[in-house]
Amino acid sequence: MKSLGKVKIKWSPDFAYAIGLLTTDGNLSIDRRHINFTSKDKNLVIIFNNCLGVNHKISKKSRADSKIKKYFQVQFSDRNFYEFLLLIGLMPKKSKIINAVNIPSKYFFDFLRGHFDGDGTFYSYWDPRWHSSFMFYVVFMSASEKHINWLRENISHLLGIKGHLNKGINEGVYKLKYAKEESLQLLPKMYYSNKVACLPRKIRKIKNALRIQYKHDKFIKVARVL
Repeated sequence: MKSLGKVKIKWSPDFAYAIGLLTTDGNLSIDRRHINFTSKDKNLVIIFNNCLGVNHKISKKSRADSKIKKYFQVQFSDRNFYEFLLLIGLMPKKSKIINAVNIPSKYFFDFLRGHFDGDGTFYSYWDPRWHSSFMFYVVFMSASEKHINWLRENISHLLGIKGHLNKGINEGVYKLKYAKEESLQLLPKMYYSNKVACLPRKIRKIKNALRIQYKHDKFIKVARVL
């Protein structure tokens, strides 16, 4: 049975995934005790609890500028876990100042999957400029330039892919994008098993895009033969 109490600090795929979620959508209180994880997706908060092996109460909250409660959260007190998070690179009010996060290389892609489910996005489309080529992108986001550069450097070191980094003039976040060719190298590392913790709606989008790509590639091969 899952505990209502303390988080067991032991690296595993699930634990690293939860750290990825906290890196994007988590918050450390200045009291050095309380930890909060907030998401619009209740399912993601449930997954977060499960990955940490706890069963903290899920409540609803609203943004500071709204009275509509459309966010879900867990908030709990755990001094030991809090201090651990500080040691690996997280901190209060981290959004624009977070840098590297000390993740064992063995679990980096589990962490990355959590980061992606927290603040990343995946999109696909048909590009008429390239003979109706089917395109898709894996995107990671952060308000911290140091953190997004650290993320890019680690992915490059492990996979040899560079991605494309930009920040819109009126946007408050940096976006690290991987186009189709690089995504096809990155996704199998993030989703190396059907049993890994992940957000169902995102993996459904990815699988659907990969099915379209497979059918399109198959058609291209047949067309060339004909």
